[in-house]
Amino acid sequence: MKTNAKFIRTLKRTLMMATLTVTSLFSTEMNAQTKGNEKPTIVFVHGVWADATSSWHSQILALQAKGYEVLAVQNPVTSLADDVAATKRAISLAKGKVILVGHSWGGYVITQAGNDPKVIGLVYIAAYAPDLGETIPVLSANGPATKLGDYFSATDGFAYLSEEGVKKVFAQDLTPIQQKEIFAIQVPASLSIFGDKSGEPAWKTKPSWYIVAKDDKGLHPDLERFMAKRIKAKITEIEASHVVMVSHPKEVLAVIEDAIKSTK
Repeated sequence: MKTNAKFIRTLKRTLMMATLTVTSLFSTEMNAQTKGNEKPTIVFVHGVWADATSSWHSQILALQAKGYEVLAVQNPVTSLADDVAATKRAISLAKGKVILVGHSWGGYVITQAGNDPKVIGLVYIAAYAPDLGETIPVLSANGPATKLGDYFSATDGFAYLSEEGVKKVFAQDLTPIQQKEIFAIQVPASLSIFGDKSGEPAWKTKPSWYIVAKDDKGLHPDLERFMAKRIKAKITEIEASHVVMVSHPKEVLAVIEDAIKSTK
């Protein structure tokens, strides 16, 4: 009888250990699957003479409707360092992985902020994609000049874009109402940003996507193509003005979603 009782106790312990092992393995597998299925947070970074809401309104609503966490940085555009710091604060709020989306000057910002280990992809939308040490004038020399500078108005060290500039070279494919709104809510640029040098670029280690705005009169399409090829980005060309994310929201959303799918 004693032998039988000992055998039963041993069998119970063996079964219990086996159950715990299976449960542990199942839990580990489920956690790995859940982690792999986590949706990244999309962080939007606007450019000069724009703001977070007017730039990304359509994409924010569309992504939120699909269950994505979205953050849109409000850049002070006082210096590259200040804008990178603002973007890093947004990245720190994200619960998991991050995809950065930058327009125009926002490309400078995501090129730096993208070095954060949480960032898994970079989407450049008619944006600057600088290499180490490049300022805007140095980088711009790689492509034809535009007439954007003809429409600047400097006040207290900040550059504003005139209403005529919005209509002719910045957002020529938008409606008059949209153009007036962009002019009214623009965030001016500190003149100092034109001398700020880019640091080590994140695009050297992170996958990148690039939208070339084929009718861009603010940042020349040939310069955009030069930058897109240099960073080895997946390139999409859209017949649009500089504010392609406003005039062609669905096409821009499709590129962002491609980045999301490709970085899973």
